[in-house]
Amino acid sequence: MYEILRDCPAPAKLNLFLHIVGRRPNGYHELQTVFQLIDWADTLHFARRDDGRIVHTNPLPGVPPETDLTVRAARLLQQHCGVRFGVEIAIEKRLPAGGGIGGGSSDAATTLLALNRMWQLDLPRSELQALALRLGADVPFFVFGRNAFAEGLGEELHAVDLPHRYFLVVNPRVHVATDKIFRDPLLTRDSKIVTMAFFLEHTSKNVLGPDEIFRNDMQAAVIREYAEVAAVIDWFRTFTTARMTGSGASVFAAFDTKAEAEAAYQRLPERWLGQVTASLAEHPLFAFA
Repeated sequence: MYEILRDCPAPAKLNLFLHIVGRRPNGYHELQTVFQLIDWADTLHFARRDDGRIVHTNPLPGVPPETDLTVRAARLLQQHCGVRFGVEIAIEKRLPAGGGIGGGSSDAATTLLALNRMWQLDLPRSELQALALRLGADVPFFVFGRNAFAEGLGEELHAVDLPHRYFLVVNPRVHVATDKIFRDPLLTRDSKIVTMAFFLEHTSKNVLGPDEIFRNDMQAAVIREYAEVAAVIDWFRTFTTARMTGSGASVFAAFDTKAEAEAAYQRLPERWLGQVTASLAEHPLFAFA
């Protein structure tokens, strides 16, 4: 029985493109995207408790424990399996909140994967993914653990092999209100459906693909509301192609070498947060399910 699991990574993701292809009667948006795992990550530590309590030892300021995604993930798994154990959770937070890179969702997925191992539940990945969807649309991807072409709400996942790349991810230190962007009357909601084969064909040389085919449909709405996100995109345009990830606010560009990414980072204005990061082929805890 595992009593302690330390140094469990919760990697970020990038949306290489994000198309909104429809809207369901309940208001949820149908999308297509490609999720890329990167090695910029939070780190989580878990210590088993025998009293059944779920304790977050260093909660984020302003985030009540009952709404924290890691606590919710632990309780969901505990209740689903009737586990008598509890856990103490500590997080070394590096990923900016509200940045469109999936920090909270990844923390929740790492919690599910780690506790599946710590509590010796041996649940299959598919069952963990079904639980993960109850926590948020991005959480199943991190449990899935492979780069993926995604459809539906983001939970219909198909593994895709992507070339190794380096990225410069820039966060302008603003928090985008995702719900507000989804309600934007000018938001594109009828993008043409593409196939995974079409994506791979058109991104063989450039992992982002041409802007006239692939884009982030939320980007135009975000830059209308957040001037600093627009400023980051304009800064990137002076030397390379860049794209917003998720609902923002982070923007990223791809490079063939780490040296190229680091050279771009050296030009970054001090008011923004930047991170040079590498692509991952799979989640570091892939073997935990």
